[in-house]
Amino acid sequence: MNENTGRPVVLDVWCDLQCPDCHRAESDLRVLAERFGPALEIRRRHFPLPRHQHALAAAQAAEEAHAQGSGDAFWTALLARTAELSERGTPVLLDVARGLGLDADEVDTALVDGRHMLMVDADQAEGQALGVTGTPTYVIGGQRLDGGKSQEGLLDRIAELVESLLAQPSGLDRWNSAAS
Repeated sequence: MNENTGRPVVLDVWCDLQCPDCHRAESDLRVLAERFGPALEIRRRHFPLPRHQHALAAAQAAEEAHAQGSGDAFWTALLARTAELSERGTPVLLDVARGLGLDADEVDTALVDGRHMLMVDADQAEGQALGVTGTPTYVIGGQRLDGGKSQEGLLDRIAELVESLLAQPSGLDRWNSAAS
């Protein structure tokens, strides 16, 4: 937690669940989570790319997994199977759900009834408004970092930004010291 605000620093990560680069980024997210613990809130955001035919269904399935209490575990397990998802599609989504002990029938129903489309669409629209064009893309402290072109150096850059944001005083603290 930021000592000055009591709130964690937020890292938004826009991802396509059929994207091999997003799978590779998982190890960086794991390192960041271990390093900063509760001081860093990693928010997974959906950005299904049109060229990945199963990405939209994968995003909806991840939202259903979240509704069932295993969103992050589903996200990670599915990204580990991006090649298989590309080949087999929806059956992989249901296999991952079953493997995590989720109600796979409910995941399947959610894909049919589209109950999570608004959430996926909202994430994508927000990403587009922020200039996200590829995945993974990170937004932290108002800065957008594009990992779709290269992951080279991003872990270190994100860690630097987290440390910098954690060290900043809150706006109220700055106002109080200016008023003194």
